[in-house]
Amino acid sequence: MQHATSADGTPIAFHQVGEGPPVVIVGGAFSTAEAGGPLAAALAEAGFQGVTIDRRARGDSGDTAPYAPEREADDLAAVIAAVGDEVGEASVLGHSSGAVLALFAAGQGVPITQLFLSEPPFHFGEDEPADDLPERLQALVDDGKPEEAVTTFQLEGVGLPEAMVEQIKASPMFASLVPLAQSVVYDALLTAAVSTPTDAMARVSQPVTIFRGEPTFPMLVRAADLLAESIPQAELVIVPESHDHSVDPAGTVREISKRLRKG
Repeated sequence: MQHATSADGTPIAFHQVGEGPPVVIVGGAFSTAEAGGPLAAALAEAGFQGVTIDRRARGDSGDTAPYAPEREADDLAAVIAAVGDEVGEASVLGHSSGAVLALFAAGQGVPITQLFLSEPPFHFGEDEPADDLPERLQALVDDGKPEEAVTTFQLEGVGLPEAMVEQIKASPMFASLVPLAQSVVYDALLTAAVSTPTDAMARVSQPVTIFRGEPTFPMLVRAADLLAESIPQAELVIVPESHDHSVDPAGTVREISKRLRKG
């Protein structure tokens, strides 16, 4: 594990595996660098350098208040500067809110060569979470109730059924989610700020590939379709091995390889 220093001084942890052109993996809610390991390993096997990161307030990364999407874009820029090719660029694969962040960062001018956006949860004005969700989540964290912050985000931010949230809460995995409670506040702030992509995000110049699984949640199908319509050069690709908002490493890397090896 190494660290890059973001523009505001926050240390951002990242891990590299393999050699070749770098592909930085930006995970979604509750994801850490460790969770991206199988995808990074598949990239390495395909001849790329897989780079996983702990987004701020996660894992081995630090955190600096106040949060802003621009600061997370700076975090990604710092990692790319540390691992990028000879001209300091890298491809980026973002999943879920990580895909929202990747597209936002590209719109901010972060040096990304190609964008791979896996099931970004853009709402495009439909079924938006409550405006005060980030504020309520932060209050729960500040009041020492991280467990409640996690379940509230799952219910209201993600839209999981109550029965599923209760199953997660009763499972052994729940303990690993609780330390990430502060980060769900940031996911809620990010996805609220750009629930519909900005003009800068729609005008990015990089090649853009939008991935979605089959089957996946209807909201994510709609988001992928609308995003593809919003970005002139975007290509929508269904990865049949990925199911229900998961990322299948082999299927995803197969599609990445096709596009990065062109020419």
